[in-house]
Amino acid sequence: MGRAEARRAQQQRGARRAPRGRVKGKGGKPTGIRRFFTWRKVLGTFFGAVLLGMAALVGLYFYVEPPNPNDDALKQSNVYKLSDGTVMARVGSMNRQIVSIDKIPADVQTAFIAIENKSFYSDRGVDLKGIARGVFNTVTGKGKAGGSTITQQYVKNFYLTQDQTATRKLKELIISLKVDQEMEKPQILAGYLNTNFYGRNAYGIQAAAQAYYGVDADKLTLEQGAYLAAVLQAPSQYDWATAGPNGKELVMIRFNGVLDNMVEMGKLDPAKRKEMKFQEPIKPKAPTGAEGQKGYLIQAADEELKRQTGMTDGQLKAGGWEITLSIDPKKQAALEQAVQDELESKLDRKGRPVDAAVQAGATSVDPKTGAIVAMYGGTGQSEQWASNALRKDFQPGSTFKPVVLAAALEQKASTQDGKPITPSTLYDGTSKRPVVGSDTPFAPQNQDDRNYGNPMMTVQSATNSSVNSVYAQMIVDVGPRNAKKTALQLGMQDREGWPEDRPAMSLGTMSADTVEMAGVYATFDNHGKKVTPSIIKSAKHADREYKPVRAVGDTAISRRTADTVTKVLTGVVEDGSGEAVKSSAYEAAGKTGTAEKNVAAWFTGFTPELVTVVAMFGDEPGTHTQTSLTGTAGGGRAGGSSFPASIWKEYTLAALKGVDTASFDLDEADMGKVQSSSPSSSASTSPSQSESSQSPSGTPSRTPSRTPSRTPSSTPSSTPSSTPSSTPTPTKSSSGKPSPPDREPEP
Repeated sequence: MGRAEARRAQQQRGARRAPRGRVKGKGGKPTGIRRFFTWRKVLGTFFGAVLLGMAALVGLYFYVEPPNPNDDALKQSNVYKLSDGTVMARVGSMNRQIVSIDKIPADVQTAFIAIENKSFYSDRGVDLKGIARGVFNTVTGKGKAGGSTITQQYVKNFYLTQDQTATRKLKELIISLKVDQEMEKPQILAGYLNTNFYGRNAYGIQAAAQAYYGVDADKLTLEQGAYLAAVLQAPSQYDWATAGPNGKELVMIRFNGVLDNMVEMGKLDPAKRKEMKFQEPIKPKAPTGAEGQKGYLIQAADEELKRQTGMTDGQLKAGGWEITLSIDPKKQAALEQAVQDELESKLDRKGRPVDAAVQAGATSVDPKTGAIVAMYGGTGQSEQWASNALRKDFQPGSTFKPVVLAAALEQKASTQDGKPITPSTLYDGTSKRPVVGSDTPFAPQNQDDRNYGNPMMTVQSATNSSVNSVYAQMIVDVGPRNAKKTALQLGMQDREGWPEDRPAMSLGTMSADTVEMAGVYATFDNHGKKVTPSIIKSAKHADREYKPVRAVGDTAISRRTADTVTKVLTGVVEDGSGEAVKSSAYEAAGKTGTAEKNVAAWFTGFTPELVTVVAMFGDEPGTHTQTSLTGTAGGGRAGGSSFPASIWKEYTLAALKGVDTASFDLDEADMGKVQSSSPSSSASTSPSQSESSQSPSGTPSRTPSRTPSRTPSSTPSSTPSSTPSSTPTPTKSSSGKPSPPDREPEP
């Protein structure tokens, strides 16, 4: 072999030994792709990218700040409960009620950690291994990423959206790191539990506890908490009430996984774990709303809440309140049934125009506590939006007369001839008798223009028969301003239009609602201690404070005055216009009332245990013009002793069923001394005889003789004729200027 051949052979052997891509050019330098990719360059590029990525993450950590919470994260319901803790309604666009971490049992907290993020208390808010595992699962088709920590899920729910984008994921990662540094772990866990969606329209663990088990979050058992932790992954699929066989199998796997993981974590005793069984959730319920009386009760509670906190409507609607009402479910049901039986069942709202205008309202109060235990607002907010129990555009009529008597007793007032006013004081009961001693002429007509007492009668008898002429003179003797002062002390409100210095005030010509009249009569019942009815038993909010109403306050009137008025009002029930409510089941006191032109009818009555005001209003549909109740249910005049008294009696019998009722404690009642038959200067005419119904003790007998005889039951004696009396001729006042005649409301 020559030199040339040997050289060629050597070159060929070298070419075979050289690996691909490493063919060298002249001078032994790499050629082709070898110039650009070497292990040193590849590793350098990789680590450079990692360092750049880490630098970018560090930069983002300091640059990205947690944004404001998303709108839905802060939305809550206002939750309304009855006095026994039953949830009555949830009001708000989001069925959520945020609770603090201490309201969630510790083992229930651990249940969520066990299935979602066992390293929660030790990690830094993110789990890099979990993220890598999740990415691998997604890439390999083994399901979506499942590596998010509890902190990341909280951040997603509270600050971000549910979008599955790389940008959102990156923000989630950065914000989670910051949140973990800035918040305590229990705070994060509470936020997570309060922001998740659990199905059944329940956002947050409190709403979920109610939706699935009918209890508050603090009453959840571990087994119940384990199911809620399990259902969280796929609420619609895992809801036991609607899940198919596959869904039930999957949720049971997760349920058992929760408990097994707790054993593994050392948070659950293995022996106890073996004893635990799945607790099937309750059937789903339709979302609670404001149907029936609920809307009216919510209205009353909201008004009181705003009044006590100074909140606006907008602040209230932001939610977050847990409001427990003082409403007793049994008494509430009894009141609704009484209205249905004694009024609504007798009306023909479509066929009779008068019936279409009839509205009823009622409030029932415990006089010892001031708690409103039942309330009726109307037929429903779809027909009558504003609560009839709270409406203030109607007059209370003769239910105001006991306030005039209380003012007379409290002021130690005297008649025109100087005799002290007591239940035994004699007054002229002549219809259309002009009052004496007033600058404002007033000669009110009694019901059906009847004369009572022939003409003198006691205050007791005048109250029994609701005699206008007597009370018109009495308020002049007391002084209208003094009567108004007493009314305000008892809890009535000084609204625009309250008559000043007018004798017609005695007939209840101001406006009032059933709640304040219940407060007035409850104060009588409570021996003069002022009662301010309240419908809120308690109200809680994470960020606001509720100052409860002082339902029972200081002395408004003396006990002697209160007990005396109560004693007189027992006579109204025993032997007067309130006789329709008399029963052997209880001792009662009360007063009927009818507003001018029969546009409103009231019965306000009480026992030692319960004060209840029932009112009827004539309210023309559409225009809300006040209309007469005469002709209601095809009958005649509808006064306080008709439908309102019937409703009151049926309700009171039901509400006190099974209760050991008491008698009134009226030791301090002072009925006054029996007066001689000589007329006082209050009389405008000389009497022909004194009233014969006075008892020797000064207390009118239960069956006094009256002239004329009692009115038949179809025409209540407590209500007046709708025919107004003629207007008296104006007289000159003490100033010498003519005074206009007063209006003439009816009893």
